Amino acid sequence: MCQVFGVSRSGYYNWVQHEPSDRKQSDERLKLEIKVAHIRTRETYGTRRLQTELAENGIIVGRDRLARLRKELRLRCKQKASSERLRTEPQSASCAKSAEPDVRSYSTKSGLGGGPDVCCHTEGWLYLAGIKDVYTCEIVGYAMGERMTKELTGKALFMALRSQRPPAGLIHHSDRGSQYCAYDYRVIQEQSGLKTSMSRKGNCYDNAPMESFWETLKNESLSHYRFNNRDEAISVIREYIEIFYNRQRRHSRLGNISPAAFREKYHQM
Repeated sequence: MCQVFGVSRSGYYNWVQHEPSDRKQSDERLKLEIKVAHIRTRETYGTRRLQTELAENGIIVGRDRLARLRKELRLRCKQKASSERLRTEPQSASCAKSAEPDVRSYSTKSGLGGGPDVCCHTEGWLYLAGIKDVYTCEIVGYAMGERMTKELTGKALFMALRSQRPPAGLIHHSDRGSQYCAYDYRVIQEQSGLKTSMSRKGNCYDNAPMESFWETLKNESLSHYRFNNRDEAISVIREYIEIFYNRQRRHSRLGNISPAAFREKYHQM
């Protein structure tokens, strides 16, 4: 064999018995930590957030080295199947300004017409209505049901009001769906002291915070399941929102901490 490859026997045995370098050993230990962190974060973090996750667990590694080791491990973030989408430019017509991220406001949208309407194999559709605190990125209210009604969106709003007890004057932004234009829903807003804000007709860009959440929910969770019934879907969605998204998932806009951690810091200020 040594003759075939043109190497000496002593050189071959030196190579076989050679100890891995300190750098190589360090890389192997890091790979183990990276695998664990990748699984712990549900295969959703790129190098930037993964670097922060490792650092909080006492493992300091540069982004270039982390990217190299992730590539060697063939680790990739979860992604849903790609599909063609019609992209349009934002309209230039003037309209009420949408709430900025540094203003305490709620953004809300239902699963009908762009939100996560989930198909369950034997029972049909499940609709989700959600409310997001634009400042903390936290989902503060949600409700699920087999039909998209004003009662469903009302449940999501009541959940947000009960859990957060927002001050009067908080901006409540939504699209122009019939559920949010309903008289009963508007009464709840007025009685709670919420200021109403609505997107321009047919312009999803005005409700970007909620659209972003729906896309994240689909990419990181829903597109990787095939649900047999509504109970399965409800369980997965509730766990994703309450355990992972609100309490664990790091958001770059929040300084790579979770919405719950950011809210806690906000109340300590």
